[in-house]
Amino acid sequence: MRLTKVLVANRGEIAVRVIRACRDVGLRSVAVYSEADRDALHVRLADEAYPIGPAPATQSYLRGDKLIAVARGAGCDAVHPGYGFLSENAGFAEAVAAAGLVFVGPPAAVQRRLGDKIAARRLARDAGVPVVGGTFEPVADLDAARGAAEQIGYPLILKPAGGGGGKGMRIVATAAGLADAWRGATGEAQSALGAPAAFVVEHFVGAARHVEVQFVADDHGAVVPLGERDCSIQRRHQKLIEETPGPSVDETLREGLFDAAVRVARAAGYRNAGTAEFLVAPDGSFTFLEVNTRLQVEHPITELVTGIDLVQLQLRLAAGEPLPFARADVRAHGAAIECRLTAEDPFAGFLPAAGTITVVREASGPGVRLDGALVPGMVVASEYDPLLAKLACWGVDRPAALARMRRALGEMVISGIPTTLPFHRATLGEPDFVAGRYDTGYITAHWPRETVLGEEAAVAAAIVAVLVSRSAASGAPSTTDPAATDPAVPGAWARAGRHEGLR
Repeated sequence: MRLTKVLVANRGEIAVRVIRACRDVGLRSVAVYSEADRDALHVRLADEAYPIGPAPATQSYLRGDKLIAVARGAGCDAVHPGYGFLSENAGFAEAVAAAGLVFVGPPAAVQRRLGDKIAARRLARDAGVPVVGGTFEPVADLDAARGAAEQIGYPLILKPAGGGGGKGMRIVATAAGLADAWRGATGEAQSALGAPAAFVVEHFVGAARHVEVQFVADDHGAVVPLGERDCSIQRRHQKLIEETPGPSVDETLREGLFDAAVRVARAAGYRNAGTAEFLVAPDGSFTFLEVNTRLQVEHPITELVTGIDLVQLQLRLAAGEPLPFARADVRAHGAAIECRLTAEDPFAGFLPAAGTITVVREASGPGVRLDGALVPGMVVASEYDPLLAKLACWGVDRPAALARMRRALGEMVISGIPTTLPFHRATLGEPDFVAGRYDTGYITAHWPRETVLGEEAAVAAAIVAVLVSRSAASGAPSTTDPAATDPAVPGAWARAGRHEGLR
């Protein structure tokens, strides 16, 4: 099969990334955009672009029927979903195939086996891969959650069975906090997934590292791991810094993780690119978490150390081509680290920010890669994920990669809204991080400038940001002022969130 034209069913930096990969391999690209993204960079770069509805994702980027209609009308033969939105939606993958189009990712059957965390836990267990203690059946209401908690014990974690990106996850320390956590988790999951969610209840493993394995698989039964990534630097279960190789991963652990990822992929009949995620305890033991049945945000660092273009490879695998290499052929050279630059205020509990970017100065130079869609005048809409860009740096070893990242962060300028740049600059010089001594509790322990927001406060602040943003869009006075860009002064969204909380 030969592909000729690809619909990029996404927005922002990942849409730009896919469009560039299409151009590199001689494919035409078709972009889609909501009303909020009419002037976005991905719209300008694509060969063609079509509107799909209002700003809210439920009326645009989550409308599979609109996306497929554009793909067919534009003469596309494939759809690349990027990540987020419908990338892990088995129904969408199925609808794409039913429309006679190629879905660039694992087919619907694989997504159903692995996209549901409960089904994935059962599959991993049956494949002989260790899993975190917890439920293997859907937990649909608070009473069922209480029953599961009595068997598992506290602390525990609630996770929506479907979806990803940390949406709807809650850590529960004691039985007294379960009811509030359940209400918050189900509400956020409903908002993120567009439907009521079943949950999995797991034992919460503290002081662990979050390590994932990137793998690829073709239609002919080959599965090849491409390397691991340590993604432990997180807030609200969403990653801010990733690096490869993992600073705590030795060859024995690496091979164990690789073998576990391959076993899970083979058991699922996997095809295309995927990522198996694990928790690694201080003693080096590991347990399976889930499989992300899509391209990961942090894929650039794997590309930097292996020289493999994962998006191009996805397109070739979707066209039915075999993997061009075997496991023994993959070699990691040097080290790479990625910082996710997001529209959040790290001095106000990582509150979300929205507004207009006024100045952009991109980092560059040897070993520096910036994946983004940043342009001066760009409006950061509160309806979408706050990810602005991904800054990745390569070096011959970890110290060299860290030095390059410190230099690149110093060069990078984004003005007009608060961003996580100050957090990244501080972390890249912090002794424990530099020494590789960190786990998933790093931000709570090492970012004392202001208490990191809890789950409920973060969700409430995001809602306030949306309301304020919509008010501004309707002609109301803007809440953005110069203080919002000064890291020493709480941003406008922080003040709005506090005022709403007091109200």
